[in-house]
Amino acid sequence: MKRNRLYILYIGIILGCLALPFSPLRAEEGKFVLVIDAGHGGHDPGAIGRISKEKNINLKVAMRLGELVESQCPDVKVVYTRRRDVFIPLDRRAQIANDAKADLFISIHTNSLAKNHTTKGASTWTLGLAKSQANLEVAQRENSVILYEDDYKTRYAGFNPNSAESYIIFEFMQDKYMEQSVHLASLVQEQFRQTCKRVDRGVHQAGFLVLKASAMPSILVELGFISTPEEERYLNTANGVNTLADGIFRAFRIYKDEQRGRQAGQAYRASADTSSERQGQVLDEAATRRRNVAPMFKVQIFASTELLKDNDRRLKGLKGVEHYQEGGLYKYTYGASEDYNQILRLRRSVASKFEGAFVIAFKDGEKMDIHQAIREFKQSR
Repeated sequence: MKRNRLYILYIGIILGCLALPFSPLRAEEGKFVLVIDAGHGGHDPGAIGRISKEKNINLKVAMRLGELVESQCPDVKVVYTRRRDVFIPLDRRAQIANDAKADLFISIHTNSLAKNHTTKGASTWTLGLAKSQANLEVAQRENSVILYEDDYKTRYAGFNPNSAESYIIFEFMQDKYMEQSVHLASLVQEQFRQTCKRVDRGVHQAGFLVLKASAMPSILVELGFISTPEEERYLNTANGVNTLADGIFRAFRIYKDEQRGRQAGQAYRASADTSSERQGQVLDEAATRRRNVAPMFKVQIFASTELLKDNDRRLKGLKGVEHYQEGGLYKYTYGASEDYNQILRLRRSVASKFEGAFVIAFKDGEKMDIHQAIREFKQSR
């Protein structure tokens, strides 16, 4: 088993190299770059329903989403991985995003269950280790696209999309964009639930190669179930396409505006720092004080546009839940400790209730970079 894990770790290192940009393109000055990926295409039909193929549904929603962004967000440059019915290798999709120096990557798909014709609803996924067999099966189905590529064994360093053992690589993964990705995924699901009036199947994590190779915040959207006749019919109507694209667009616009606002605030603070020598001294003193305070780790379990009551069913019975505000959202946390390992175990214990839960850190009451917090924790041991 040890030998197998070393081999899988080697695969992970090779696959990680796919995330490096190959020939970066300079984005239009000042524009937010969004890459929209319509899953499957060409000789890869994706999931097949009674009256349609996944590849066509994905493309229609992707193109409609792009139209909404281009018409209503002049500060955004939209890049498509495909605009027509063609096959694009999985790693090439990520390369397109990396070359464009994208700020965000949205991959659009349609779900399917072989032996279930009643399940409905939309879900949004981020990169991570699948915490259930059902999540693993979704990743396996999407990653099986590489089997359409003649040289997939070489291109993906022996990764077998149908072997659970290959997914061990995601156990060793560190995704610095995790928080942003989960936040966007939560916004998408909120729009699906409130604006689109669709069944909300939640935010999940799994090992998607296309997300692993994308060097920016990224999500994979499953619009609905082509295997459910009623939902398949809806996905093939103009109303279905427009409604789902509009839901994703609304979530994207909230996310983009938050990012722009955060960048503007950082720029203002940087400018203000030079206004007087005394102000610089005060900031230095505050920074020194923060360095002497140990990071406090917490588990973020949920985000909402509204303030929830302690007994809200969406908190699923957890007691002692706290919240903080960021980007116009109330973000809910569970547990608090200076011991990162303790909070990591706590996250695992609530993963069955909150699959998108992840660890965050605060110092002196202010949120900080989680990787820096982990480094400080390890240095203090």
